[in-house]
Amino acid sequence: MLSIAHSPDADDVFMFYAIAFGWVDLPKAFSHHALDIETLNTQALQGAYDISAISFGLYPLIADQYALLGCAASFGQGYGPKLIRKASKKLKKHFKVALSGRYTTNALLFRLYYPHARVIYKNFLEIEGAVLSGEVDAGVLIHESILDFHPDLVVEKEIWEVWCELSNSELPLPLGGWYCAAPSP
Repeated sequence: MLSIAHSPDADDVFMFYAIAFGWVDLPKAFSHHALDIETLNTQALQGAYDISAISFGLYPLIADQYALLGCAASFGQGYGPKLIRKASKKLKKHFKVALSGRYTTNALLFRLYYPHARVIYKNFLEIEGAVLSGEVDAGVLIHESILDFHPDLVVEKEIWEVWCELSNSELPLPLGGWYCAAPSP
């Protein structure tokens, strides 16, 4: 039995839709697992699933064991994760920030761009509240959180802009993809 895992986010659900409704023929039965992306990233390091969604930021750590699938990827061009802060607060060099997970693409780009920031990791649903409460100075919002956040918060930097500056391009920002266990030689 194949084990297939994805996050419950809209882009992953869309990618999984054809499998769930039998529009894609699979060679055998499968078990289905829906977990947040950072859990999937961590479990990918342990080889938990035959096929799984992951953050592209994780892939270099597992590339020798897994192959990326040629379909079902998530990219952003001109949009994506957002670094937010309170409108009344200016960020200093060593600001404290909440990120959605150690292995997410946005966390990798953030750490490269802001090497002096003090990072803590939280569930992506808790980041906005941590910024509003003052637990952290800033946070990176992902998924549907980027569309509608508290009016006291402002965008300090788009992670899309970070990507463009670091890559010296405007290529699409690779956010997530699906891997499968590489066949044994």
